[in-house]
Amino acid sequence: MTVGESGRVPATAEVERFWALVEEAWAAAGEEVGRARRALAGREPGSEAWDLLAVVDGGLKVFLGELAGLGRGMPAEELTALDRVVERKLFEVDRADVQEVTDGSDDGFLYARGFIVAMGREFYEAVVRDPRMAVLDAECEEMCYFFSRLHKERFGSFPETGSGISRESCSNPVGWAF
Repeated sequence: MTVGESGRVPATAEVERFWALVEEAWAAAGEEVGRARRALAGREPGSEAWDLLAVVDGGLKVFLGELAGLGRGMPAEELTALDRVVERKLFEVDRADVQEVTDGSDDGFLYARGFIVAMGREFYEAVVRDPRMAVLDAECEEMCYFFSRLHKERFGSFPETGSGISRESCSNPVGWAF
């Protein structure tokens, strides 16, 4: 366990486990969707992405269903750790420069950040490096609370991540410093 200024942060192994699960779940959506995800992450910053989004959106339900299947048998501690990773990743891209590209209300921006996380490490890191890689009107609300909801479903309560941060929009003071 690592404790920082904002409380507990995910361990490297937890982050690696999360990204591996995301890739495993996306594999079930097929190679065409995989190519579209890679192209989305590798395109020219700020370039049009509607055709790629159409393909990715077609695989999103498969991805979420597969991810749910992977998570259903996990113990409470693992679901909590995975929720902590999602929470942290959402917090890290809670930035004015990312919101400028994705647009949307507070909830809409949260769901846009959910999409960024759901697309996997390659796309997530591309957006962190250059917010112009984010996509207007691309959302995945389910990802924002995915492991938290699985925890509630299995164990009757939402997990306590101990992070001391919020996944809600505009809560990262560094990302919104002017």
